[in-house]
Amino acid sequence: MSNNYPHPLLAREGWPFIAIALAVALVINGAAGFGWALPFWLLFIFVVQFFRDPPRPIPQGAKDVLSPADGRIVAIEPVRDPYLDRDSLKISVFMNVFNVHSNRSPVDGEVVARWYNAGRFVNAALDKASVENERNALHLRTTDGHDVTCVQVAGLIARRILCYVEAGASLARGQRYGFIRFGSRVDVYLPPGSRARVTIGDKVSASSTILAELP
Repeated sequence: MSNNYPHPLLAREGWPFIAIALAVALVINGAAGFGWALPFWLLFIFVVQFFRDPPRPIPQGAKDVLSPADGRIVAIEPVRDPYLDRDSLKISVFMNVFNVHSNRSPVDGEVVARWYNAGRFVNAALDKASVENERNALHLRTTDGHDVTCVQVAGLIARRILCYVEAGASLARGQRYGFIRFGSRVDVYLPPGSRARVTIGDKVSASSTILAELP
């Protein structure tokens, strides 16, 4: 994989859904007219916008931790990292159905481990989603030796987490590594001493927004 473009502006994960929505709209439009087909054309437009995957500028500060997803900041708090069993700074990004759902690496580094946990599908904006919902976690070790945990969390509507890397893979900041379909969140656990660069309620963009600075 590469974070370089040219890159499909519509995510490959969405191509079957886009094709089905288009086919349904065309069939109904041809059989019953545009008036009856209008709701299906609107559904087609929604599906296209959901699976868009635009290129983004990627800051190159050595200590920068980039947002792994589009969305809104819903948590910035000191917590215990449940995967590495350490004190950490947790920053959570909530994605609604109108955000880009392509997930990208927040740092340059190596995937040390990957964990998958089956779970529930409560509203991903709630704090309990981090520990109760279906989730996929990556332990990333930066080139400077810092450990970062990046967790894809399924949401109320999201029923499919896609992750394309395993332990041993190398990721560049901004590199696409996964996708979550239809509403979800991403939690990032950072080492003690990290400094948040965002506040609760901020809207962030994958790869281009700096979430925090490492120690």
